[in-house]
Amino acid sequence: MRRLLLLAPLLLFTAGCGVAQSSEGKATDAAREVARKAGEQLYGQRPRTAEEVGRSASGIEGVEVLRVTGTSTHDGDGVDVIVRTSGSAYNRWFDNEEVAVRRCFAVRVSPKSEWRADPRDVDCPDGLPLTFAPPPEPPRLPHEELDAKLPRVPEGGRVDEAEVRRTLAALDLDPAIRTEVKADSGRVGVLLSVKGNGFDAQDCLLARVSPGATEVWTPPRIQRMPGEGGCTVDNALDPAPPPH
Repeated sequence: MRRLLLLAPLLLFTAGCGVAQSSEGKATDAAREVARKAGEQLYGQRPRTAEEVGRSASGIEGVEVLRVTGTSTHDGDGVDVIVRTSGSAYNRWFDNEEVAVRRCFAVRVSPKSEWRADPRDVDCPDGLPLTFAPPPEPPRLPHEELDAKLPRVPEGGRVDEAEVRRTLAALDLDPAIRTEVKADSGRVGVLLSVKGNGFDAQDCLLARVSPGATEVWTPPRIQRMPGEGGCTVDNALDPAPPPH
């Protein structure tokens, strides 16, 4: 019994040393949590290139991107991003000061990835963090120019589809802007659109030239979502009612 009592302080000291030694582990866990949250922000079903994923990751607070592998999220196993994060822990009973670490983790971005999956511990690659150029700006849709140039047809007049097409050609639009023109029941509808990604709201501009009225407008965002039909020339001719 006496021997057990003498061993008790030693056991407590040993347990205490274990806690002290775990400070680095706790700091690593904190760094891993930063990487896990980065994976949550990168998670999604929208197709993205490796550059897009890397750019997004580099913009997350507390994350440095050291390597990006893969072509796109929907090719093969997707895109792997090696990120470096920091974490710290402090146990006032056993540490003289806060323990801080920098660790690297691999985050996979793919439609097959699991939500809130833990990142993999990896060795940090040599070299400085990667930098990414800002994404190219989409071409601006010429709302004011189109409104100013489209013909105004008086009540009882006839809308000339060919004149509307000549107006569009004279605007010298960016090649990335797709145009569509359709005549129906004495009116001419116009669609100007930029290719979307199939997940976010598409950028488009509608116009309708009718006897007595020429209108140019951008559909509400909800109508520009995929599958809603807002960015169609038919919606220019017969607009869907605004959402409530």
